[in-house]
Amino acid sequence: MSNAVSVSPSQWHLSPWVTICAFLVLIGPFSLDFHFHYPDEMYYTDAAMRMMTNGDYFTTYLGNGELRFKKPIITYWAVLAGFKLFGISAFSSRIFFLVAGSALIGLVYAIGKLASGNKSVASLAAWIVAAQPLVIFSSSRSIPDILLVLFLTLSAWGTTAILKFGNGVPKRYLWMLYLGFGLAFEVKGLPAAALAFLTLTYLLINPWQKITWRTLLYWPALLLATGIALSWFIVMYVKFGPVYLDSFLEDQVGMRVGNRVVKLLSYFLMAVGLMAALFLPWLFFVGKKLTISLAAIREENKPFFGFILVWLVAIILMTSLVSKFYDRYLLPVLPVVAIGVAWMIVQGNRDNKKMLTGWTSFLVILNTIILAVAVYWNVGLKSPPSLILPWIWGAAIVVFLFVDIRKKRLHYHHVSIAMMLVFLCGTLISHPLSIPHQGIQIRQLVSEKNIPKGTRFGFVGNPHHSSKIRIGLGTDYEVVNLDNVDATANRYPYLIRADGSFDGVPVDSETVEIASSNWDAKYFTEIMKGIWVGDSHIKKKDLSKRYLLIEQQSDIP
Repeated sequence: MSNAVSVSPSQWHLSPWVTICAFLVLIGPFSLDFHFHYPDEMYYTDAAMRMMTNGDYFTTYLGNGELRFKKPIITYWAVLAGFKLFGISAFSSRIFFLVAGSALIGLVYAIGKLASGNKSVASLAAWIVAAQPLVIFSSSRSIPDILLVLFLTLSAWGTTAILKFGNGVPKRYLWMLYLGFGLAFEVKGLPAAALAFLTLTYLLINPWQKITWRTLLYWPALLLATGIALSWFIVMYVKFGPVYLDSFLEDQVGMRVGNRVVKLLSYFLMAVGLMAALFLPWLFFVGKKLTISLAAIREENKPFFGFILVWLVAIILMTSLVSKFYDRYLLPVLPVVAIGVAWMIVQGNRDNKKMLTGWTSFLVILNTIILAVAVYWNVGLKSPPSLILPWIWGAAIVVFLFVDIRKKRLHYHHVSIAMMLVFLCGTLISHPLSIPHQGIQIRQLVSEKNIPKGTRFGFVGNPHHSSKIRIGLGTDYEVVNLDNVDATANRYPYLIRADGSFDGVPVDSETVEIASSNWDAKYFTEIMKGIWVGDSHIKKKDLSKRYLLIEQQSDIP
């Protein structure tokens, strides 16, 4: 290890539990409320709430009542489990995805230690993954990606052990291999199957540690994993026949696979460039001779690095063969690549004190600026006094980092902590824009008006916001998405619709009032100016996103 790595008098940072705790503390406030709401979350939260009301835990519905078969069932169940255990809220919709992100950190540590035999490599890999933006965002959204990468990484742990122990591998690692792939298939389908096929093929044919069919055909694990992978599909076939596969295959193949050469080439270059960018600043710690470092550590465990290469090439190619590029498609390979990067850094034995000081100082300055803006922002917008607590916590960590910079006792975990701190400090900026979200505000209004439970609301507006409103109102009320205000709107005693125009509002509307109002982030500069001149409260109507509650005479018989 380099001098920069060994100067710390304490070895607390080598424990994966410390990394996991840092991740939960720094990312939890960002993750467990709707500071940012990803559009696709609505598919899973809406369906989970429908499951709670109809008792059918296999069939998934959209907010307008239509069936949706595009993804297997495990992601829906993760949301449902949160709702069942903690009640319906933003917190409960995302809690198990944050837990999955923290579990991923532990798996990366275990694989790194098994592959390298070096706690420093394992620990650094865990810190790299903890601060990885794709991991953080995926752990903060109730969508399949973090669950997919968690289960695939479980399979990677089994694969790593098989490559290390050969045909004498303990059976528990074969369980990891197959159950990981089975669960991953039940999360997202064909991508997991493709990686499973490539992994098993690699185990059989790699020239350094060939594994026999007799070893891999461990029937108890293989049969159980196959049962898990196919269970939802069998249930859907029994209920709906083969028609459900049309929607599933359209999403898995038809909508995802592109067919234009220029587009595929551009996506390939984007995937390669983004993969490199996702490991900044860590690649700077490897040094200028990246290929030499890679070749050196490759000699230490050729089977494992061959496995990393197979997955890396496979994910880049699969990400390229799509009709629309998403950065999160690269997520499955990030954990094992992080181990390779960590290995190069640790075994490079370079003096990185200047580089560590530079990057940590940059991140400390960035966090200081965010905290300073947060004071101006929250005082000017009269945010709740309770926000002083996370501000103090963020400022304390900034001071901790600054002291360690001055005392020249930096380690790589300082960079990771400073990167995660950006998300904690960022919640202070996003809070006035997003919290309380539309669902909470509308729930408060419904409570104040004593609207009876069981009332049906027609919703007109952004369907992604409707999912937040459903979460706010819970299962006591029904919110049905309407494409527009037309004749069917009169079937509902109340409408919730986006502000902006009263065109199409039924003429028999009796009352119209503001149900929710949130600052619009696209007017950030104007809001800042409004705070400066003291008229932000006057401008809020023009600079906010609002929903109206319309009470009307219903045509319901």
